[in-house]
Amino acid sequence: MDAKQRFSQSQEEVKSLAKRPNNDELLSLYSLFKQASEGDVSGSRPGMIKVKERAKWDAWKKLQGMNSDEAMNTYNNLVEKLKSNYGMSS
Repeated sequence: MDAKQRFSQSQEEVKSLAKRPNNDELLSLYSLFKQASEGDVSGSRPGMIKVKERAKWDAWKKLQGMNSDEAMNTYNNLVEKLKSNYGMSS
């Protein structure tokens, strides 16, 4: 299975975790997904009032320069870690 197939599988598996990941883990999942699928962050940083959007933008910005394959592999590894920490729902 290549990185793209594994990436697609990981996206499905993360939806079946027995427990919801914490906010930091969710931000990591989001930013790695965006970096893998869209590349470097674009657009301007959301304002102070938009706390959630700003946190997501900042997390994605930290990955600037990471190539798509590296982001996919890191995302896949994170999903594997979350599966072992939280288990899967049936």
